[in-house]
Amino acid sequence: MAVATTADLEAQDTRRLERYRRVTHRSFMLAALGFILPSLIGLIAAYGDGRVGVPVALAVIAGLGALTWGYSRLVRTGLEGGASLRDIVLSGAVAAALSLMILVNPLFNVLAVFWVSAVALSPRTRREIIALCLGAAAFCSVLSTVAVERLNPGGDLPWYGLLAITFPLYVAICWVVVFTNRYQRRMWIMHQETHAARDALARLAVTEERLRFSRDLHDLLGHSLSLIAVKSELAIRMTETDPARAGAEMADVRNTAREALREVRAAVSGYREVELDVELAGARAVLEAAGIRCEAGELPGALPPEVRAVLAWVIREGTTNVIKHSQAARCAVSLTSYGDSVALEMRNDGASGGDGTDGSGLTGLAERVAVLGGEITAGRHGRGDFVLRADIPLPGPDTDEDEDTAPEAVPASTAGRSA
Repeated sequence: MAVATTADLEAQDTRRLERYRRVTHRSFMLAALGFILPSLIGLIAAYGDGRVGVPVALAVIAGLGALTWGYSRLVRTGLEGGASLRDIVLSGAVAAALSLMILVNPLFNVLAVFWVSAVALSPRTRREIIALCLGAAAFCSVLSTVAVERLNPGGDLPWYGLLAITFPLYVAICWVVVFTNRYQRRMWIMHQETHAARDALARLAVTEERLRFSRDLHDLLGHSLSLIAVKSELAIRMTETDPARAGAEMADVRNTAREALREVRAAVSGYREVELDVELAGARAVLEAAGIRCEAGELPGALPPEVRAVLAWVIREGTTNVIKHSQAARCAVSLTSYGDSVALEMRNDGASGGDGTDGSGLTGLAERVAVLGGEITAGRHGRGDFVLRADIPLPGPDTDEDEDTAPEAVPASTAGRSA
């Protein structure tokens, strides 16, 4: 089973947030068809009835294009934090001008409603939203009343009766679309806050780990260093009066320093432990992020912990060299068990010219592998490939492992020969 690293999880979360942002923006842009299509249908009908001429028709088409651009800008800036007053005023002026076409066809009454829905995506108080809805409803209801009187003169319902019906109807429609859009905006904000919270938790975890490490070092070294300081001062005072006692005190200082060093090494080894499967997953993520296709086989099971740790360091150093020193487009990682030994091979197709000497990175790897009786080989293979290979013997079933022969954890150098 593949193990996801922290970088994998962060990248996956960022991709998920970006995907949701695109879906949200596209849904609003798809909704723009709700005013573009009715307006075009109304324009065609009015032109066919002879109510508008070619100049007016062209002006309306240009106005629809400008309103669509303004609507898109209101949506984008509204989701990003808030539209500017200039964008709101300019798009509102275009929407109001186009809404005058209600006088020739009632299908143009959707323009003002969609403008209000786009403006509502920006942070607005409840009072401002109510004012927007009432203003748009009053404007559209007045135009609709005049249009009915103009297109259907002598109707049974007087103008004030029409106004009493259309005004609350427009208010209700505006409120529904505003509520829907603001609800969708709240969902987008919740996704942003969740993403930010995950980042904050990750930073907090790193901070907590640093604090824990500092506390551990303080606990380990505080007593030992205090004891060393006291005994050193005592030895200085005893140098002339009691040399034997001074020598005994300095021997205690030496033993205390060695014990402190051993404890620090043990603590740091715990912090520097690396996992083979985690390093392999991290190497794949880093290489692919750098545009290098990475192929990795299955990991053999039942490898001793010390062997897995050294192989993990090999993968880490090899990945660093591929990124820093090669022009590779492909990197293949294979790990093969032969029963009494295991071989790790990293092959990339971007070998660059080298000076034929091992850098400190490969030298450090060779030292780690040599502790387990293995060896590191690195060099060109074929025309443009570079191969880094680690061969490590596996301990037998009856082999007694001595604590002191375990590979000491030392910092992995990222400098090395070109890979």
